[in-house]
Parts: sequence; C-alpha cells; structure tokens
Amino acid sequence: MNQDRLVNQFMEMVKIDSETGYERDMADYLLATFKEMGIEAKEDDTQEKTGYGAGNILVRLEGDAAKAPVYFTVHMDTVAPGKGVRPSVEGDYIVSDGTTILGADDKAGIAALIEAIHTLKESGITHGDVEIVITVGEESGLVGAKAFDAGQLKSRFGYAIDSTGKVGTVVTAAPTQSRIEVNIHGKKAHAGVAPETGVSAINIAARAISQMKLGRIDEETTANIGRFEGGTATNVVTDHVHLLAEARSLDNAKMEAQSNHMKETFENVAREMGGRADVDVEVMYAALSASNDSEVVRTAVRAIENIGRNADLISLGGGSDGNIFAGAGIETAILGLGYENIHTTEEKMPIEELAKITELIVEIIRVQNDKEVEA
Repeated sequence: MNQDRLVNQFMEMVKIDSETGYERDMADYLLATFKEMGIEAKEDDTQEKTGYGAGNILVRLEGDAAKAPVYFTVHMDTVAPGKGVRPSVEGDYIVSDGTTILGADDKAGIAALIEAIHTLKESGITHGDVEIVITVGEESGLVGAKAFDAGQLKSRFGYAIDSTGKVGTVVTAAPTQSRIEVNIHGKKAHAGVAPETGVSAINIAARAISQMKLGRIDEETTANIGRFEGGTATNVVTDHVHLLAEARSLDNAKMEAQSNHMKETFENVAREMGGRADVDVEVMYAALSASNDSEVVRTAVRAIENIGRNADLISLGGGSDGNIFAGAGIETAILGLGYENIHTTEEKMPIEELAKITELIVEIIRVQNDKEVEA
C-alpha cells in the first residue's frame, strides 16, 4: 500500500462536487480512473429511473475463476453542504476548511478500494473476482442501491464500507424501516359560529397519536412522528392534516407489527370521530442480519485480527446500502472506516484509519481465498 497515493486520491475526490442527486462529475471521474487502471467499470442504466445525476457503477477486478468472489459497496454522493470542498492535512487528520463537509462519507471508502486494487495488482496476491458497486443517492434513501440489479453480482457475500467506528468495527445487524404517510380528513366549519358542525383533523391526529406506542418500543424497535402539517386560520375547524412517521426494527416482523399498529390507530380513531385517515406504509429496506458464525462475519473478524485490530461486532439503528444487498440475498456486513463527525462541517478523516481500512480490504480478499476460512 502506498499511503501518499491513498491520501492524494482521497483529497482529489473530495474536491469533486457530488451532493446527492448531482453525481455526474464524480461518476465520470471514477469511470476515467478505473479505465486508466485497466479495470472493467460500467455505469448501469438506472439514471432514467432514479432521476439522479448518474447511474450506479459496477467495477469488476477479474481474478482466479477457481476462487470465490467477494463484493464491496460504497456510495459516491454526499450530503450538503458539499460544494467546493477544500481539504487539507492538519496533523494526523484530513479536514475541510470548515465551510463544508469533508465527504469522507463515503469517499474514504472509495479511495480505500482504489488503493486496495493498486495493492493487489502490485503485490501479486492471488484472489477471486473482486466486485465493487458504487451507488448514487445513498444519502437520500438508498435510491441507487434500490435500483441496482443485484443479479449482476457473482459474489455470495461482501461488505458495505460505510459506518462510523474505528476500523475493526463490524455492523452485523441494521434495522428495517417503514415510511408512514398519513392524510387525515375531517370536516371544515367556522370555529366561532358553528364548531360543532365540523370535524377537526387536528383533534383526530392528536387523539390517535396519544393512543400510540411511540419512541423506544423495545430493544430492537423504535417509532416516531416526524412531521405534522395542516390548518389555515384560528377561526376555521381544520379539515385536513398531513403527517410523516416511521417505524424501525432489527426484526422485520416487529417493524411490520408496529407499522400496522400506527396505521390502524389512525384509521380507527378517525372513523370513531367522524373523519377518515388515508395511511400509506412503504417498506424502505429490509433488516440486515449476519450471524457471528456466518462466512461474512468470520472472514471479517479473521482479517481484522490479522491486521492487528480487535473486532467489535455491533448493531446500528440506521440503514445503509448494505441493507439493500442483504435483502437481495447477498450476505452482507458493514465495516467501520473511522471517519469522524460526518454530515457536519467539523467532519474529519484520520489518516491512520484511511490506511487501515485499505489494509483491511486487502486482507479480507486474501483471507477469503484461504481455505482455512471454510474449515
């Protein structure tokens, strides 16, 4: 591994604007980079479907056909403010100038994969096919991963390189999430002249919410009302409100039960009070769950120990592209890569962790093809 090349690669990429939905320049840069490296990289045709700035990119480093393939996924988009990033090295960290994010989420993962490919080619390590999926729109609902055809992948397992925590962190469980959109309809009336002839949509929503289980439901499940909109004037009985809510759980059945509870509560209370609730529940992604004795976890743990770190197996409360690939039947775990204060203008990337995640990727690929892993 060439650390200077790795750092320069990362700093070059974070200068390229790629806020979610505007990934074109970043996609073009990546396609050109892989072409220059002599690596197969193709952009899929999902841009028309997603409406985002580019399609997803599938990279395939061909290896020994007799050895099993492994996949990695990262995303090329960033949150705002991500335009005009000016990175610099301050001590042991790479930082922005404080007016923007840095973009280590997830360009640190991309830089690590590019350097890992350089290392594999230069070291002569034998390996099976290495497949890399670089998605768009991760930050706005895993849009690119949802549109990607996972049937293109040969790998039976792999890793999303996109989590907080120092290198050595392995996320083995991440929740499923539902998006719950509610439109409550009442009956308009003059609030001062004839309020009794109206049906307040606000009152319906308030009573329904008061009857719901919300917040921390159990150790695996949460639920929240995130937005409440409606009403016009104080002298009008409001006939419509709009709400957005969510339910999450590490257990798919628990999430479904919580979503149904919220849906039925809105509908039943509205009916009892003379109104109507139209509730739409959309499952955003399935839960990710990898057992400690699964191939994906055993491989990661052994590789982490081989690079001198301790494996820390954890669960998270948020989803990632890894959930989408796990839901497609490809065993997936999520790797921490050590970035700090992501999604803020104080974001920074420790150079040690950037080098260590690169080392870990190479070691995972090496260990994956060690027959002892299958023992």
